[in-house]
Amino acid sequence: MDWNFATTLIGSQPYTSAEEALAKVLDGRVSCPSWPQLPMRGYTESMYVQTGCSLPGLKIIKDKAVVDLEDYDPTDVYTAIVSDDIDYFKYPMEIFTGFYKMIEHDVSGFKAIKGQITGPISEGLQIVDTTGRPVIYDETYCEIVRKIINMSAKWQAKQLSMRNDNVIIFFDEPSLSLLGSPFVSISDEQARDWINDSLNEVDCYRAIHCCGNTNWALLLSTNIDILSIDAYRYGENLVMYPDELSEFLGKGGNIAWGIIPNTDEQIVNETVWSLADRMDAILKRLEEKGIDRKLAARHSIITPQCGLGSLDAKHVDDVLDLMQGVSTEMKGRYGFK
Repeated sequence: MDWNFATTLIGSQPYTSAEEALAKVLDGRVSCPSWPQLPMRGYTESMYVQTGCSLPGLKIIKDKAVVDLEDYDPTDVYTAIVSDDIDYFKYPMEIFTGFYKMIEHDVSGFKAIKGQITGPISEGLQIVDTTGRPVIYDETYCEIVRKIINMSAKWQAKQLSMRNDNVIIFFDEPSLSLLGSPFVSISDEQARDWINDSLNEVDCYRAIHCCGNTNWALLLSTNIDILSIDAYRYGENLVMYPDELSEFLGKGGNIAWGIIPNTDEQIVNETVWSLADRMDAILKRLEEKGIDRKLAARHSIITPQCGLGSLDAKHVDDVLDLMQGVSTEMKGRYGFK
C-alpha cells in the first residue's frame, strides 16, 4: 500500500475518559486512527500491564509488574498456545477501555486503523522477578513472554480486521535504545529473533516503534512492514543506513516518521511549514544517499514522536492540527491527493 503521508498516533493519550480521547482520534484529523491507551486511569492501563495481562503468575505490587519464577503455573497458557487458541488471550475489558470503546464505533471508512502492543524486549525488561531481575533473562519465562505477545497481537489483529480492511499493529519497543549499552545483556541476534517470534503470522501490517536512538540496521532486518522512528530527534540517524533502508523500501517497507513534537515546550515553537521543511530535508538527504525520494514519500506515514500520555491535554489539539497540516502540506509537495 502507498501511505502517501497518511497519519496515525502512537497510542497513549492524557485522558481518563475513553470517549474524550476517541472524540479527538475519530474527528477526521487522523487518517489511520488508533485506539487510545489511557495510563492516566492508573497503572493497570499502562502498556506493560495491558500486554502482560495473560502472563502466568503476574502480580501488580506497588506499580510494578512482578512474577515469582518459583511459583507460577504455565499449563493453561501453553495449552492455548499449542492449540492456537487466540481467544484465550482476549483482552479484559476493565483494563482496555480505549480498545473496546473504539471498536464500538464504525471505523470502516478510514484508510486503516491501528492497534499497539508492547514488544518482547521492552516487556521482558519491565516485568521483573521477586528479586527485581527482568524476566527476559530467564530463558523459559522469556519464551512465554514472546509467545503471549504473539498470540495477543493475533487476537487484536483479528478483532480490528472485523472493523477495517487495513490494520496496523505497532509493537512498541522503547527499550531497544538500550541495546549495546552496559545496562542490557541482549545480543543483536537475540533481539532480532525475539522480535520476529512475536511478529510471526500476525495478519496485518506489523510495525516496530522505538522512540530512542538504536541500531536501525537491526530493526530494518526484521520482518516488519513499518519502522516507526522519532524523526524529530533521530531522523538524520536513520539516513546513516542508506543500503539497509533502500533494501527495506524496495521490498515494500514503510517508515512512520515521528516528525510532530509531543512535548508542551516544543509544540508551541513549531508550525506546519517548519515541520514540513524538516520532513522534506530528511527525504532530500535520503535522495543524496541514492534512495528514490518519491518512493520514500509514497511509503511514508506521519506521526508524533511518541505517545501523548504525558502531554498537557490542552495541547492534544495542537498536535493533531500540526500532524494533519504537515500531512496535507507534504501531499501537496509530492503531488499526492
